Amino acid sequence: QVQLVESGGRLVQAGGSLRLSCAASGRAFSSYAMGWFRQAPGKEREFVVAISWSGGSNNYADSVKGRFTISRDNAKNTVYLQMNSLKPEDTAVYYCAAALGAYGSSRPQQYTYWGQGTRVTVSS
Repeated sequence: QVQLVESGGRLVQAGGSLRLSCAASGRAFSSYAMGWFRQAPGKEREFVVAISWSGGSNNYADSVKGRFTISRDNAKNTVYLQMNSLKPEDTAVYYCAAALGAYGSSRPQQYTYWGQGTRVTVSS
C-alpha cells in the first residue's frame, strides 16, 4: 500500500514557475514508477510526465516538454514536478500516481495508487 500526498499548487501568473511535490508513505517507494497527470475543468485526466523507479528514464507529454521537469528523491520518498513558463492552459488539478514496476506509462490504467491532487491555476 502506498499513500500519496501532493502539495505546492497555487495561483500563479502566466510565465511563472511552480514546484509540485508528491510525498509517498508506505513500503518500497523506489520500486514504483511515478507519474503526474492533470485534469482541467470539464476535461478528461491527461498524462503529463512519468519517471522510472530509478529516476533514470522520463517520458513527457508533448505539451510540457521543455517546460516541466520531473525528478525523484528515493531517500525522501518524494517526487517533484518543476513547472516553468506556465501557461493558462496548464490550469488543472495535478495528481501524482504510483505504478509498480520499473518504467512509467502514459496510461492511467497502469497506475495503482493516486493522490488527492493539488490545484494549479495560471492567470493570463
